[in-house]
Amino acid sequence: MTINELKLYCSDVSKQTDFYAKTIGLEIVEQSDVHIVFRIGQSRLKFVERKDFQPYHFAINIPCNQENEALAWLKQRVEILKDGTRDIQDFKSWNARAIYFYDADKNIVELIARKNLKNQSTSLFSAHALLNLSEIGLAVNAIEPIYNQLIEIVKLGIYDGGFERFCAIGDEQGLFICINKQVKDWYPTSDKAYSSEFAIAFTENGATYHLEFKNGKLEPVS
Repeated sequence: MTINELKLYCSDVSKQTDFYAKTIGLEIVEQSDVHIVFRIGQSRLKFVERKDFQPYHFAINIPCNQENEALAWLKQRVEILKDGTRDIQDFKSWNARAIYFYDADKNIVELIARKNLKNQSTSLFSAHALLNLSEIGLAVNAIEPIYNQLIEIVKLGIYDGGFERFCAIGDEQGLFICINKQVKDWYPTSDKAYSSEFAIAFTENGATYHLEFKNGKLEPVS
């Protein structure tokens, strides 16, 4: 599953523009008074200004051997969100290590080095080391109905978890991170999880899909 574009909403597009372009160093590929689009490796990240914004969680893949370099790079730019005293979170069952930080809207952004992808790099870590959008958080009242909606559209497998609290659907290149917001908050901050609306375009097995999460449902965009 390759995420081509993720459209999120924001409270102030100028603040997100400053954060991602100046603090993080992403390339701007499209811009207006009310929206901005950034290039993240193979993906596009779009923000559209809207008054009723609610925060998100999303993740970005980085080279599998560069979590320490990513941490040093991030520490020059943002405050690291920790679990206890740890700057880097070790997900042994996923064979991955991750770092978290807030953007200008307090979205929880994750840089994750997935060892199984074997995408090593020897280049100096920079914004160019951000390879692709790899996760979008999807907070719902019940996971199984969302899973059923999704597999009616595209046959994605469960990568990890189940229907009670947490379910990662897809693969290491692209995942829907579904949580039951009645029993679980976002890691590592325990921030309240909202059913924040978004749109996503992704490719799976050579076919491209355009979906929208709205009013608690995941549906194709016509």
